[in-house]
Amino acid sequence: MGTVDQLDLELLDGVQQMMATNVLGTIVTTHSASRYLPDGGRVILVGSIVAHRIPTPGVAEYAASKAAIDQLGRGWARDFGPRGITVNVVQPGAVDTDMNPADGPNGAAQVALTPLGRFGTTDDIAKAVTFFASDKAAFITGALLTVDGGFGI
Repeated sequence: MGTVDQLDLELLDGVQQMMATNVLGTIVTTHSASRYLPDGGRVILVGSIVAHRIPTPGVAEYAASKAAIDQLGRGWARDFGPRGITVNVVQPGAVDTDMNPADGPNGAAQVALTPLGRFGTTDDIAKAVTFFASDKAAFITGALLTVDGGFGI
C-alpha cells in the first residue's frame, strides 16, 4: 500500500475499499446475522496479528482495519452477552494462502520471524475457529486468540 507520506488520492481509494471490506463488511455481516443467531450462539471474527505487530513499513492502514476488528469483538461481546452469545476474534499470522504464499517474495522473511519456522495453514486457523465455536469455549467472550507460530515475539 505504501507509507503514509506516499499516499495519494489513488491510494486513498484503496484504503477506503480496504476499510469498507474489513470493517464495514464485518459490521454489516454481523448485523445481518444477528437476527438469526440463537441465544447461546457464537460470533467468530477473523482479524490479524498485524493489528498488534507491524512487521514492515506500509501496512499501518491495514493494521488499523484489523485493530478495528479486535475492538468490534470486545464491544459486541458486551452487546451479545445478555443473549449468551459469545464473540471472539481469531488473529492469524503468516498463513500460506493465494494472497500470501509461503513461496512468495515475503515468505522467507516471515518464516524468519516465526519461532516455529513455518507458515501457518488454513487448517491451523480452522482449528482455532472450531474451538471458539465449540462448547469448550462457552465461557470465553471478548477474547483474541493469536494463531501465528510466535511471529515477532
